[in-house]
Amino acid sequence: MAQKKQYIFGTHSVSAILQKQPERLLHLYFQKDKQDSTLLSLAKNYHIKTSFLNRTELDRMSENGVHQGIIAECMPAKTYSENDLDELVESLTEPAFLLILDGVQDPHNLGACLRSADAAGVHAVIAPKDKSASITPTVSKVASGAAETIPFIQITNLARTIRELKDKNIWVFGAAGEATKTLYQANLKVPLAIVMGAEGQGLRRLTREHCDELLNIPMQGSVSSLNVSVATGIFLFEALRQRS
Repeated sequence: MAQKKQYIFGTHSVSAILQKQPERLLHLYFQKDKQDSTLLSLAKNYHIKTSFLNRTELDRMSENGVHQGIIAECMPAKTYSENDLDELVESLTEPAFLLILDGVQDPHNLGACLRSADAAGVHAVIAPKDKSASITPTVSKVASGAAETIPFIQITNLARTIRELKDKNIWVFGAAGEATKTLYQANLKVPLAIVMGAEGQGLRRLTREHCDELLNIPMQGSVSSLNVSVATGIFLFEALRQRS
């Protein structure tokens, strides 16, 4: 079966594909009065077909997304499976650094989590196939190119995947507000997977039970919790700080 083409929009997202995976690009659409000279030059270098449309046409193609005057028609990014996760972990030459998203459904949150994961040097992001957001043009736009570069692995059974990671000597830390230990008290230099829960619900019971340890972010103000993408960034960059 032929792969379905997709549209990616936004300067950062399109630039990331142009620089790292130009072979995926089929056509670039620029806004007539807002051409990005750098992207246009790159497109010419790779002999990618280009067209110049008005703002209204680009708005329609992006379903009124914030396209910043550039839309790319491209083949979908590589999809990953559980087998790819095994191969990825086995091939690492440094302690594993994984992010697990337990039921994050909002595409903006997923995009922001992918962006933070890429910036922190995470090796892969793992999420269940069911009741979770997948890669869409909106996710790619928010991720600013990270959705095109970091492996996003959707799995069938999260509890089983966590058990298999633990069998590979990877520590699994879950984020939970009621945890008695903070992330600043944990050793995050070890091979690890950080598990973040869904918006508003947190970790599911079975996921929570499979974690080696639960950690919280110490809160000083009146709010009781943080947006999942913000909390993810805090966890990932504390791990990066310890591992640097």
